[in-house]
Amino acid sequence: MRDQLTRMFDVAVEAARDAGKLLVKNLSSGFQISKKGRINLVTEMDLQSEQLILSRIQGEFPEHQILAEEQGTLGGPAPYKWVIDPLDGTTNYAHGYPLFAVSIALEYQGRIIFGVVYDPVKQELFSAHYQQGAVLNGRRIQVSSKPLLEDSLVCTGFSYDRDSMLENLEYFNRFIMSARAVRRDGSAALDLCYVACGRFDGMWELSLNPWDVAAGKLIVEEAGGRVSLFEGSEYSIYHRELLATNGRIHDQMKEILSGRFAGNDRQQE
Repeated sequence: MRDQLTRMFDVAVEAARDAGKLLVKNLSSGFQISKKGRINLVTEMDLQSEQLILSRIQGEFPEHQILAEEQGTLGGPAPYKWVIDPLDGTTNYAHGYPLFAVSIALEYQGRIIFGVVYDPVKQELFSAHYQQGAVLNGRRIQVSSKPLLEDSLVCTGFSYDRDSMLENLEYFNRFIMSARAVRRDGSAALDLCYVACGRFDGMWELSLNPWDVAAGKLIVEEAGGRVSLFEGSEYSIYHRELLATNGRIHDQMKEILSGRFAGNDRQQE
């Protein structure tokens, strides 16, 4: 079992790195862009990256199920299910904004057992195994120790759904008045990894999909952080909302999301 799991992890890392190389190689060379909605984009590089990853996994583990962003569920029910985002940060990529990632996670009997997120621009590989900690390029990482929201840098993302966007604008306004600063970088997978390594102290987001968060959720938890629904109950990658923090500011962020936290009336820098 251990040898098999090691091989699965190695395949995930190799596929993520090679997909990342493909994305960087074509970033400035021109590629086709189409729309999945009014403002929701998909590029031919999303599709090429996904096909590269699928071919590796299906070639090695044809009996496994796969959930991929562009092609959906492939294969019948199986103990192992791969959850894949071939290009997290598609809008960034389409505009030449160099912040995007490849995310690959493996779920076994309903539990994420490892996750890999690769930023090919910075060449940063975040990964975690269940109950074995989280690493960045092989070095152990941990969440920040900030105890107060007013001293924290937090982040979010906005969905392509208008109702969710308007709801999150209200949360965004609350956090601007309560945290040190708020960022919106356009990649949920990297946002979670940045919480895991202490660059961000907390993150919240609505209208998420399993492939956006499967790897990042485990990486945060294995780095000592906490992931929940907005009100604090247990989170699954199949839920649509997520609150992830260093654990120390979790209750304060819960209160902001509930509207109970008074915040600080000071101007954002």
